[in-house]
Amino acid sequence: MDLKGLFSRFHLEKIQIGPRWAKAEINFENDDRDAAWELYVEMLTRIVTQPLPSEVGDEQTALDSVYSLFETTREILRRRGRNTIQFSVVAIPVLNQVVRPFTAKWHRESSSCAFEDTGKCEEFRKELATLQKKLRNYNRMLAEIARVEDLTDLEPLGEEENNVVPTPTPKTQSVRQFSP
Repeated sequence: MDLKGLFSRFHLEKIQIGPRWAKAEINFENDDRDAAWELYVEMLTRIVTQPLPSEVGDEQTALDSVYSLFETTREILRRRGRNTIQFSVVAIPVLNQVVRPFTAKWHRESSSCAFEDTGKCEEFRKELATLQKKLRNYNRMLAEIARVEDLTDLEPLGEEENNVVPTPTPKTQSVRQFSP
């Protein structure tokens, strides 16, 4: 499958890829799968994929958690080195085009004490919910790359549950199944 097709299959078609890479065939090696697994687990256990009900949580802490995806991904890439180029061509555009616009806006807003304003907090949570939908799709992609059963939808998401994009069925890759 080509890179553009992979993003499209997981409803991330708005990600822009340079012409050289858009049609490039993507084949994940074991190091790529291991890197995808590491990031998948991190995301699965963070606010980036989990609901933030209005009656709980803290906006600044949620923003910091979203921002931590940059350091987590960089650390995985540095540690695993050049053997994860296929993982890199997936992870870097998601960070730069999906996560960065959100963090850039809300870091500026939070520096201006936006989280002291109830209206801004509501706006943040609404935009976070939109980002979470995209990142849950990305997490599904990471599960497929890692060849593990996808647990992204293990727990119900409440009101947003009906808006979750179903996990695409892998066409050619075998997936390790988890048996509880």
